[in-house]
Amino acid sequence: MLIVDAHLDLSMNALEWNRDLTRPVAEINAREAGLTDKPDRGKAVVSLPELRKGNIGLVVATQIARYVAPGNTLPGWHSPEQAWAQTQGQLAWYRAMEDAGEMVQIHNLQTLEAHLNVWADGFDNIEKPVGYILSLEGADSIITIDHLEKAYNYGLRALGPAHYGPGRYAQGTDATGYMGEAGRELLKEMERLNIILDATHLCDDSFWEALDNFNGHVWASHNNCRALVNHNRQYSDDQIKALIERGAVIGAALDAWMMVPGWVRGVSTPEGTNCNLEAIIDHIDHICQLAGNTLHVGIGSDLDGAFGREQCPYDLHTITDLNKIPALLGKRGYNKNDIENMMHGNWLRFLRKAWA
Repeated sequence: MLIVDAHLDLSMNALEWNRDLTRPVAEINAREAGLTDKPDRGKAVVSLPELRKGNIGLVVATQIARYVAPGNTLPGWHSPEQAWAQTQGQLAWYRAMEDAGEMVQIHNLQTLEAHLNVWADGFDNIEKPVGYILSLEGADSIITIDHLEKAYNYGLRALGPAHYGPGRYAQGTDATGYMGEAGRELLKEMERLNIILDATHLCDDSFWEALDNFNGHVWASHNNCRALVNHNRQYSDDQIKALIERGAVIGAALDAWMMVPGWVRGVSTPEGTNCNLEAIIDHIDHICQLAGNTLHVGIGSDLDGAFGREQCPYDLHTITDLNKIPALLGKRGYNKNDIENMMHGNWLRFLRKAWA
């Protein structure tokens, strides 16, 4: 079964983690043996060969570069211009992957359908390029509103205005406050260009302001349920219902602290918190119950999103193990059509409507 994963930080891993994603995960981890600069060294789960092996033929792949003002202790760049330059390096990596035949950019209906035909032809997926839709996680690197059209012209098709903390255009996880004039101007230009609004990471105030001021297509690429794990990073039932009303699809994220309550970074373990793939089925099922159908949830794994196996479900060894999810959904009573919706159909329906 084809799987669509709506959130992977591939270029960040390639450039900031210095991982050659054209190699098998085991080789990547072996090369990191003994490194201690990041807590997930030697614990990667994502590479392009693993995506192909898992029939994960289409992903939403990010650019990400945060601007941090003086006094902001989060990691990031000291000017929007530096952040923009970082995203351009990330773009260059995606282009290099295209040139090598490893990936192909999907940016309109024609490229989408052509790519799906390639992956439906019955031949060995090992030789097929992984399709990617380019998304920007956090808008800090958009130096001026004019830069958004520059980004659209090189293929940007989705944008989340915020990430963690305060941002130039919106407030994100662990922050509070509204988007303000600059954020509303960004939303207006996104709507003009038909760039998808990714509501993920918006704090509550900015979330509601964004929905009130944006009339385009909205999704939440990697977001779980506050009702199950009570943190502002998750969305409340009212927020999930609002997304459903807008026709959104919400991607289930496989970061352990978002899956199970009580997680303490650097202390908790997946085994100790019973964090397995069944836990993500709980979040998926919760969204389906709120919607009354299976049309508004998919996979947005965020795997290797600055964490590795130390903070993954314990029964997920590489991203290929997303293939375990259909059977788990079946055990919960979901039928074949439901499962196909959640593994790929909902994202494809969304894109076909957005790009029609």
